[in-house]
Amino acid sequence: MTRPFVLVHGAWHGGWCWRRVTPLLRAAGHDVYAPSLAGLGDRAHLGSRGAGPAIDLETHVADIVALLEMEDIADAVLVGHSYAGMVIAGAADRAGARLGRLVYLDAFVPTDGQCVLDFWTDEARADIARRTAAGGLIPPTPLPAFGVTRPEDLAWAEPRLRPHPHATWTQKLRLTRGETRLPRAYIRCTNPARPVFEQFARRYRRDPAWTYREIDAGHDCMIADPHGTAELLLSLA
Repeated sequence: MTRPFVLVHGAWHGGWCWRRVTPLLRAAGHDVYAPSLAGLGDRAHLGSRGAGPAIDLETHVADIVALLEMEDIADAVLVGHSYAGMVIAGAADRAGARLGRLVYLDAFVPTDGQCVLDFWTDEARADIARRTAAGGLIPPTPLPAFGVTRPEDLAWAEPRLRPHPHATWTQKLRLTRGETRLPRAYIRCTNPARPVFEQFARRYRRDPAWTYREIDAGHDCMIADPHGTAELLLSLA
C-alpha cells in the first residue's frame, strides 16, 4: 500500500531540507510533498520588509491545510519536524479527514491553548527574547547543535537557513475537535539529543496509543542521516 507523504520542516528551514529524503520515499512508490512554510525557504521573501510579525502559527497551519485541499491529498502521512509538530497538530484539527497518520519527528506535541514557548524553560525563553530582532524574527540556531557537522552538509544547509517568525512561537494553538483519533508516532533523535524534546519521548515511549521509534542521529536527521530517516518513515506508512 502506498500513501502520500507530506513533510513539514521545522524552524529556520524550508522544504529544501528534505531533498535527500524525498527521492527515497518516491522510489518506494509514494507521492511526496515538501512545502516551505510562509516566511521560510523559497517563501522567505514573505517574511521580509516588515512582514515577519504578520506570519503566525495559524498562517503555517493554513499553509498545510491549503496544500492538502488544493492537491486533493487523501490518507496522507503528515510528518512534522521540530517546531512543525505545532503545525501538523493544527492541520490535523482542521483537515483530519485527509490524513492517515501523524508523525512527530523530534517535535513538539501540543494540546489546545499551548504555544512553542510553553515548552521551554524561563532561561531559554529569555534567551530567545534577547535574540529576536526588532522585526520579529528569530535568528537561526547553529546547525552543529542539530547534529549537522560534516563540512559538506554545513556548506549545503547553512546558506539556506532563514530567520524564523517569532509570532509562530508565541501564538497559542487553537484545537476545536479534541484529541485526534489518527494513528500517531513519535521519532526521537538521540545523537545528539535535544533536551527540550525529551519531555515528549518520556511521555510517548510507553504510551500504547503511540508508536515510538528512535534514530541514532541528531535533530536534523533528514540532513545527517537521510537513509535512516526514510527507512523509519517508510516503516510507519
